Amino acid sequence: MTITRVRKAVFPVAGLGTRFLPATKAMPKEMLTVVDKPLIQYAVEEALEAGIEQIIFVTGRGKGALEDHFDISYELEDTMRSRGKSLSAIEVIRQKPGSPVYVRQQRPLGLGHAVWCARDIVGDEPFAVLLPDELMVGKPGFLAQMVEAYNQVGGNIVGALEVADDETDKYGIISPGAIDGRLTEVKALVEKPKLGSAPSNLMIPGRYILQPAVMRILENQEKGAGGEIQLTDAMAQLIGNQPFHGFTFDGQRFDCGDKAGYIQANLALALAREDIGPAVERFARGLLN
Repeated sequence: MTITRVRKAVFPVAGLGTRFLPATKAMPKEMLTVVDKPLIQYAVEEALEAGIEQIIFVTGRGKGALEDHFDISYELEDTMRSRGKSLSAIEVIRQKPGSPVYVRQQRPLGLGHAVWCARDIVGDEPFAVLLPDELMVGKPGFLAQMVEAYNQVGGNIVGALEVADDETDKYGIISPGAIDGRLTEVKALVEKPKLGSAPSNLMIPGRYILQPAVMRILENQEKGAGGEIQLTDAMAQLIGNQPFHGFTFDGQRFDCGDKAGYIQANLALALAREDIGPAVERFARGLLN
């Protein structure tokens, strides 16, 4: 079996961020910071660690701050270099040939449509999809773990995490087959099933490695749950025609599209920092007591 290396990653970042208004009225939700780094940079660094060579942002109106973040800021960067420091991933991404690339999603028609907007840049090769408001913390990162599994089995791989039974109606859910370690054969996918009808409690937490055939399916995909073009519905049509697995993450997940999850991410990552962790812990303990 010949397995084509995953070189490109798509970041759907055209969403309006309505759950975080008024903070996101003039600022993209992907630029919300966890401690001192915006969500989008965590996701980009995760992709770079996994060997991704080309970063593709699917944007919309009002996302200028995101593009500026990865653009050159000569005065700032020159000052940082003179102090022996750098802007890490921001500089690394610009060293990648043809990266980053920005594509506009003209209408908010759902995740499936956003991914389809990147079809011409993805071309005829496998690609990753990362949702930046799903913050994954682990060593190595989630996508690096998934790429390692992909290099063994090929096909399509989606992230998999267990959730409580009463939360399955919020996510795309895996109908599982054979299990081999952290790999689970995917028999079917169900988008936001009604409570009590989910085939498992394995949800898909915003990380995907997909074959280009999904783009041809999305071309004619009809609207699904929520009146949007669902990526889950298109992926479901690949099952049975190509290898399809779920891969369970060894690490922590923070749903930063949710206010409580976002606050939890800030607290957890701040406590893990040597420079500010002790002060944050003292404050938190005092507040709770």
